[in-house]
Amino acid sequence: MDPVNNSRVAEFVLLGLSSSWELQYFFFMLFNVLYVTIVLGNLLIVLTVISEPALHTPMYIMLSNLSVLDVFLATYATPKMIHDFLYEPKTISFEGCMAQIFLLHIFAGGEMILLEAMAYDRYVAICKPLHYATIMNLCKCTGLVVGSWATGVMHALSQLAFTVNLPFCGPNIVDSYYCDLTLVIKLSCTDPYVPEVLMLLDGGLMGVTSFVLLLISYTVILVTRRSSAGMAKARATLTAHITVVTLFFGPCIFIYAWPFNNLPVDKVLSIFYTVFTPLLNPLIYTLRNKEVISAMQKLRHREVSS
Repeated sequence: MDPVNNSRVAEFVLLGLSSSWELQYFFFMLFNVLYVTIVLGNLLIVLTVISEPALHTPMYIMLSNLSVLDVFLATYATPKMIHDFLYEPKTISFEGCMAQIFLLHIFAGGEMILLEAMAYDRYVAICKPLHYATIMNLCKCTGLVVGSWATGVMHALSQLAFTVNLPFCGPNIVDSYYCDLTLVIKLSCTDPYVPEVLMLLDGGLMGVTSFVLLLISYTVILVTRRSSAGMAKARATLTAHITVVTLFFGPCIFIYAWPFNNLPVDKVLSIFYTVFTPLLNPLIYTLRNKEVISAMQKLRHREVSS
């Protein structure tokens, strides 16, 4: 038997964001604050939607699910990163590494599809307002939400299927703060070209296709609503969506749509969709939304009264 096929690294070493102790202490404090803000901000949205009957509509049901996905997206690797800022060596077990890859692609893949569902919801609301209640009923809303989670799981399984069976028998150093699939497959003892092509056809194609479909849907909305009042409403609604889509899909496409060359900037870009996007989503979707702000004020008054 080939000894290479019988051996497997027990753990991977993560290089993290920086080797400077001064920067690591700074990052430890910074990301602690950011992570707590992400969790509290997104859970506040979920609690607000649940507690306010007026927000039990498809738009806000999907928004609350986006917040849940953002909490998970920030949690699969950020606590480990924060811990590693103060400890050396920064290691993760083989099983833990595969789990990070699996969880990342569940939540990132699910968020891609959910953002498409939210764009479809806005298209119906703006372009077909008289038929909105009929088209976007509770059954369809539930199907879109469940479908986004199911797609994320299937996408993650497809990425994990070819990764977990690769022979990892030699180098085990990952130049990132988490197990980035594009870096991990390069550590296998086989030619990484085929896994990279599979990743491109799966993750990269999924990201690019979702992004293009979202741009088309936004363009259709803006072209359809030609009146000044309609355009004002459409622009006000779509500004938040376009901002979220750009922040989320930009780094994903840059990293996964062309995985053959890894650049030092990749791990900085990954911070955008694992930390900054979950941090900004509550602000982007609530600061200009009078209904959500009003519901939060009611929730605060109820808590103070009780």
